Order: sequence, then C-alpha cells, then structure tokens
Amino acid sequence: MTELLQADTVPLVFAAVAVFCVTVYVLADGLDLGVGILFLAAPRDADRDLMMTSIEPVWDGNETWLVMGGTLLFAAFPAGYYILLPAFYLPIMFMLFALIFRGVAFGFRLQATRFRLVWDIAFFAGSVLATFCQGLILGGLINGVPVENGMFSGGPFSFLSLLGVLCGAGLVGGYALIGAGWLIWKTDGATQVFAREIAHAALILTAAMMALVSAWSAWSVPEVAARWFAFPNLALLAPVPLVTLAVIVALWRGIWEGAQARTFLLALALFALGLIGLIVSLWPYLVPRHVTVWDGMSDPQSLAFLAVGVAVIIPIVLAYQAHAYWVFRGKTVHEHGAYGRHAGS
Repeated sequence: MTELLQADTVPLVFAAVAVFCVTVYVLADGLDLGVGILFLAAPRDADRDLMMTSIEPVWDGNETWLVMGGTLLFAAFPAGYYILLPAFYLPIMFMLFALIFRGVAFGFRLQATRFRLVWDIAFFAGSVLATFCQGLILGGLINGVPVENGMFSGGPFSFLSLLGVLCGAGLVGGYALIGAGWLIWKTDGATQVFAREIAHAALILTAAMMALVSAWSAWSVPEVAARWFAFPNLALLAPVPLVTLAVIVALWRGIWEGAQARTFLLALALFALGLIGLIVSLWPYLVPRHVTVWDGMSDPQSLAFLAVGVAVIIPIVLAYQAHAYWVFRGKTVHEHGAYGRHAGS
C-alpha cells in the first residue's frame, strides 16, 4: 500500500514543481515582457529609459524559470516532452529567438545613439513575438495534439488555430497589464500617468480575451466543457470565474483610484486565476486527452537524481531573485546620461 501511495504521489510532486516553475515564469517574466510590449507606446524617450531601468536588475533572472520548466518536463516527464516538442517546434523556436533578440536589444540600446530607434523596435518586436508564440502553444495544448502510437502525428503547422490566436492576443494584453502595473508601482510622474492610461486598455483586452478563450474552449473542446459544466463540478468550480470577475472590477477601480502596489498585485492575481482555470481544464494530462502525469513519468532513478537538483537549485534561485527585488526596491528615477537608478537601493 505504501509503495502504491508513493507511486501515485511522486508524479504529483513533480507536476506541482513544474506548475510552480511555469507560474513563477509567467508572473515574473510577464512584467518585463509587458514593459517591452508597452515600449513603443511610451510618449517620450525618457519614459522608455525609465521603463528599462525599472526591469534592468531582474529581467534576465526571470527567464531562469522557463529553462527550469523545460528541464523538468524533459527529465521528469519524457513521454510528454517527446510528443509536445515536435508539436510546437515552430512557436518554441520563434519564442526563443525573440527572447534572445530582445536581450540583445536591451544591451545595445544603452550604447546606441544613431540607431536607438532600431533597438527600441527590436525590444518591442521581440517582446510581442515571444508572448504571442506562448499563446499559440497554450491554444494548441487546449485544442489537443494529434497522437498516434504514442508519437506526434501532426504536421509543422498543426499548432495553428483560432484558439491559439485568441490566447496569443490575451497573453499580449495580460502581460501588458502586468507591465503597466509594474510601472505604476515603480515609477512616478509622466511615466506613471502613461502606465495608468494604458492599463485600462490592457485590462479591457485581457478580460475580453479571457471570456472569449473560455467560451471558445468550452464550445470547441467537449472535455473542457464537461470539466466545467458537469455537476457537481459546476458548483465546485463556480468560485473561480466569480473571483476572477471580482479581481477585474477591483483592478479597474484601483487604476482609477491611484492604487500603486495593489494594482500590480491584482494584475498578478488575475493572471494566477487564469492559470488555475487552465490547470482545471487540462488536469491530469501532460498531453491533453492522451498522456497523464502518471503515464508520462520517468524512471525512479532519474526522478531521484532530479529531486536532488530541484531541492538545491530552486531555493537558490528564489533567494537570488528575492534579494534582487529587495535591493532594487523603491521608485525608479531618471538620471542624465544613464538609464537611471532605484530610489530604494
């Protein structure tokens, strides 16, 4: 009985760790991708300087969680990895190139004079492309991946769907909302006014896409509809959309009322609720409707080795990021000749 319990529990533990890594990535990297999405909309070059300064100490560390999530999928759930990777080769490769491109733009923009606008466009384009590719992957997961004999059986463009496009638009709006919330919290003056104004549009886009994605998923994927609307699930899961609606209303009011940290935290909460909805829709599948977390689990020796690495690495990364956010706390202020500095550092 004990061995059976362990066999059932171990995949749940590693699945929870993988979900944790993805969640931290989406919430943490979402803020700097969101700042990139808003970059060209900023009215002045000084605003763009301040926007980059606000994320400069933390943006590169945020992407550690993306690498960790991919590593966990490969090591802990190889059956899911070798099906999902070929299914999403194109959006994954475009996403990685976009992330690299925006990283190059981040570094070169500070030194550029004549071609600064080129790097502004590159930073914006890399942020939008990476975010939209994540939406295409998300939509493809919800729709389901064609599988035959335990292998991916679709073509290179099987990931394309209307649901993926809706998810991509929703993620662009959602990351822009998180980025605007971050700027409201971290800046003052004209930059904060700009962030408040654009946060309204980002919230409208995010809320609209969340509603459309939810409705389209329930209409086009019967398993998702059954998960949410079959009794007693309907009663048990009703708090999720109700709380989401309450957060949207509170966020809208917070933007108007001048809330700063609360606006940013509510934007994170809205995204977290979206992730909860996704988990409810897809659980317990690694590959929707084909491979569960129990079916796709790696061998015990690999999991034991992986557990040691996870137990060491995750606390170190969390401590590093917590220290970075603490050291560079406070408002970001502009200084002539440089991007700026952080008032709390």
